[in-house]
Amino acid sequence: MTEPTIAVLLPCYNEEAAIAQTVAAFRAALPGAAVYVYDNNSRDRTVEVARAAGAIVRTERIQGKGAVVRRMFADVDADIYVMADGDATYDAGAAPALVARLRDEQCDMVVGSRVHAESEAYRRGHVLGNRMMTGILARLFGRSFTDIFSGYRVFSRRFVKSFPVLSVGFEIETEISVHALELKMPTAEMETAYGARLEGSHSKLSTYGDGFRILRTIATLYRIERPLWFFGGIGGAMAALAVLLAVPLAVTYVATGLVPRFPTAILVTGLMILAALNLFAGLILDTVVRGRREVKRLAYLSLPAPRSRGLN
Repeated sequence: MTEPTIAVLLPCYNEEAAIAQTVAAFRAALPGAAVYVYDNNSRDRTVEVARAAGAIVRTERIQGKGAVVRRMFADVDADIYVMADGDATYDAGAAPALVARLRDEQCDMVVGSRVHAESEAYRRGHVLGNRMMTGILARLFGRSFTDIFSGYRVFSRRFVKSFPVLSVGFEIETEISVHALELKMPTAEMETAYGARLEGSHSKLSTYGDGFRILRTIATLYRIERPLWFFGGIGGAMAALAVLLAVPLAVTYVATGLVPRFPTAILVTGLMILAALNLFAGLILDTVVRGRREVKRLAYLSLPAPRSRGLN
């Protein structure tokens, strides 16, 4: 059997200062791989520099990293995919080991967990967000990754071609992790060096903006993956409030036979109705989630598993 084809995928936006070094590093680390640079409406010379460095350059007009990943996964055909950023912060020299781990253990994804020696490489807000999301995923799925937001990953073909990319922005890494955990795919992690950006290269992340997106992603994730607990919790809170408001009414009614605060009685009735509706919505959506998960699992299983080197 022939060796598997490998594609290196580099989403880029205004990375003129770093893209040539990134492309050269991955071409040296994986000589037989095709290196793709997907430009996302850069306003500098990213496209020209990447092409001169020997990359296959393509463009995605819809702004956002999620949109770029969607286009890359749809267009590029390979057996193994190596995805990283074009800012030269990830260690391209670790790529062969990541690929070997995926093949040897027949994993569908290997995450390059970042180890940063330089304080400028990783912001404190991002560390906190990473820990929060790691805990949420562990609670939802029983397992998680140590570096949820790492953009350095190696994928099998069946992961890439069964992954319905829905995110638009930087929350794509969370969606990728959820896809693997939701379908209980075989995955692994390896520590990789993570460095500071080169001079002239600037981060596109915002501590506060991305922090808000992290919180929104957590809430959305919980609603989608655990609708019974999400809507059941809302219903339970409404029912508890209704009971709290109804106690004085019940005491007065038992003592006098009257309901003097009729608007409060109407409010209590409405809250109990809403509580019941939330509970039933959670039950129905929980069934829908299970059906959706089965469909995604079947789509994933329709593609062959990654080949181990021992089977070549």
